[in-house]
Amino acid sequence: MGFDLELLSIFDEIYKTGNVTRAAGNLGLPQSTVSLGLGKLRGHFNDRLFSRTAKGMVPTPRAQNAIEDVRRAMQALQHALEDQPVFDPAGSLREFRVCMTDISEIVLLPRLLNHLREIGPGIHVEISKISQDSPAELADGSVDLAVGFMPHLEAGFYQQVLFDQQFVCLVAAAHPRVGESLSLDTLRRESHIRVLSSGTGHAIVDKSLAQAGVERKIALKLPSFLGVARIVAQTELLAIVPFRYASEVAASEAVRLLPVPVALPSFQVKQHWHERYHADVSNRWLRQTVANLFLE
Repeated sequence: MGFDLELLSIFDEIYKTGNVTRAAGNLGLPQSTVSLGLGKLRGHFNDRLFSRTAKGMVPTPRAQNAIEDVRRAMQALQHALEDQPVFDPAGSLREFRVCMTDISEIVLLPRLLNHLREIGPGIHVEISKISQDSPAELADGSVDLAVGFMPHLEAGFYQQVLFDQQFVCLVAAAHPRVGESLSLDTLRRESHIRVLSSGTGHAIVDKSLAQAGVERKIALKLPSFLGVARIVAQTELLAIVPFRYASEVAASEAVRLLPVPVALPSFQVKQHWHERYHADVSNRWLRQTVANLFLE
C-alpha cells in the first residue's frame, strides 16, 4: 500500500493537533508535504479521515477506529529502525559454515577455534573446501564465509585482504643432496611434489616456473597439502609451498625452509562474503573476528 513512517506520523499529528499547519510545524515538514500526505492517506483508507470544522480538523469515525492501530504500527516501525540487533557470542549456539583451503585448516583454523572456545563456547563451525561451487554457496547462504585465494569472483561479493603469502621450498632436514641453499640446477634435478588444490594460489607456481624456463620433475601429485610435510620429511622429494604453511609444519616435522631460486609472485589470502549477508550481524561478527585474528 505504500505506507511509511512519515505517512503514519502525519496521520497521528493531524489527529492530535486538528490542524494541518500545526502538524507540519511539529513534524518539521513543509505544509505542502503534509497536505499531500493527507491526500494519500485518504486514498489508502477510502475515507476523508478528517473534516474541516470551526473547531479544526475533526477525525471521522474511520479515523477514530484506526488511530490506535496507526500508533501501534508507528511504534513497531520505530522499534525496528532504532533497535540494532547485536550478536552475543557468549550466549550463541550459532553454527558458522566456512569454506577454506586445506592450508587454512592447518594454519588458521586451530587459532580460530581456540578463540571461539574462549568467547563463544556454544558456537560451532562446519568446514568445507573452497571449490568451484563456493561462490554459489556464499550467494545462497549455505556457506557464511570463504577464506583463501579466489581470484575469479564476479560482482556481488565483498572481500578483505588478510595477509600476503610468499612461496618457499620445503625439503627434508637430512636431505642428502640439498644443503643450506637451493640452486636452480638442484631445483631442476630433484623430484617434486605438486599439489592440485584449489584456493591456495598454487597454480602461480607452475605458471611462473614455466615462464622462467624451469621444468620440475614431478614424482608425486597430491589433492591437498595435508600430507605434504610428512612425505617431504620422510623422502627426498621437494615441495614448493606457501610460507605460512611451511613455518607451521616445520615445528612438528623434520623439514627445512629454503628460498626458491626463481622469483615467484606472492598472492593474497582474503576472506570473501556475499553482499546479501554484508549487514547480517552474526556474519559481520565472524568477519571481524577473523580480521582481528589474522589481518596483517
